[in-house]
Amino acid sequence: MTESASKSDVVIVGGGPAGLIAAIALARFGVPATLLAPEPPQPDRRTTALLGSSVDILKAIGAWDGVAAKAAPLRKLRLVDGTRRLVRTPEVLFDCGEIGLEAFGYNIPNEELLAVLRALLAGHDKLRVIAQPAARIEPTPGEARVILPDSTTIVAKLIVAADGRNSICRQAADIRTSKRPLPQSAIALNLAHTRAHKDISTEFHTESGPFTLVPMQGLRSSLVWVCKPEDAARVRAASDEELAREIETKCHSLLGAIRIDGPRGIFPLGVEIADRFADKRIALVGESGHVIPPIGAQGLNLGIRDAEAISRLVSEALAAGGDPGALGVLAAYDFERRADIRARAAAVEMLGRSLLTEFLPVHLARGLGLEIASRVPFLRRALMQSGLGKTANG
Repeated sequence: MTESASKSDVVIVGGGPAGLIAAIALARFGVPATLLAPEPPQPDRRTTALLGSSVDILKAIGAWDGVAAKAAPLRKLRLVDGTRRLVRTPEVLFDCGEIGLEAFGYNIPNEELLAVLRALLAGHDKLRVIAQPAARIEPTPGEARVILPDSTTIVAKLIVAADGRNSICRQAADIRTSKRPLPQSAIALNLAHTRAHKDISTEFHTESGPFTLVPMQGLRSSLVWVCKPEDAARVRAASDEELAREIETKCHSLLGAIRIDGPRGIFPLGVEIADRFADKRIALVGESGHVIPPIGAQGLNLGIRDAEAISRLVSEALAAGGDPGALGVLAAYDFERRADIRARAAAVEMLGRSLLTEFLPVHLARGLGLEIASRVPFLRRALMQSGLGKTANG
């Protein structure tokens, strides 16, 4: 080890929600860890709908009270067929009370979520926070070395890679990804409106993809609009007033008069999944391991479950006197996360593609499925439970 090197059982690379949750969870387990969390280049204006499993994890790390104070509950989920096709599905309304919950989830601005999590980093004597990114990762069979931009080196037994879709940690582990671009773009923005949303999240299924209004606190909602690239280009050029009128028309004035409340994010969609989720003393968390479209609020919720799983497995390994970056720990993490990630990604992609197709049997099958779900109580409950992200571990 060089003179400027230091040691840490675990290094978490990345200061987004998944990385922060992994760091806090490890600290609460008493694991010596270092978090590399540089200041983001700009504020994150998006929101995240935290589902049941994510709420449980945030409660476990002591973050929930702070998050709940800044989040809006999602007590009902409304699905509306907004297409003009021959076969249209019935409107379906799911109520959280049917499965004994206070809410399906809670929608919170990402910056508010990050502020709560950052505040929880303090006060853990075994957690060191460095406001720098990783410049280079050098894994070996016995350890992994993280080199910072100032040439400081940290030697660790395990690296938790929460450094996003262009992860240098994933590249260092020689983990490839499978990419499937989708013929769609997503528009994400926040809205102010004159009618109350009544804690109802409404998803319009359109010919180009879901158009989803998610409650925020007060007379505000977030919008995720999956559309064709040409529509995204038109929206990019539209004024706030023009865009507000179009949104109001698309949602049939459900929320009254609309006003654009902040910047709009527009990005192409695709699915990218790592071939494996851990190798060479590196575990992939969040978008370093999986990037899926913003449909059904699955992306960040998967990342939160990643963070919980790796922190739990590491703490168990250390408690047994083992190596937190050993092949057995990495294999257990890969096995535990693989089914959840691949199943959620497949479901999201299938929904997106089913709305694009003009193949009549697909519309018949989708309509029949929702008709059954709307009328058969135990199927309704099963469908609602499956969307909350519950796993075998909670």
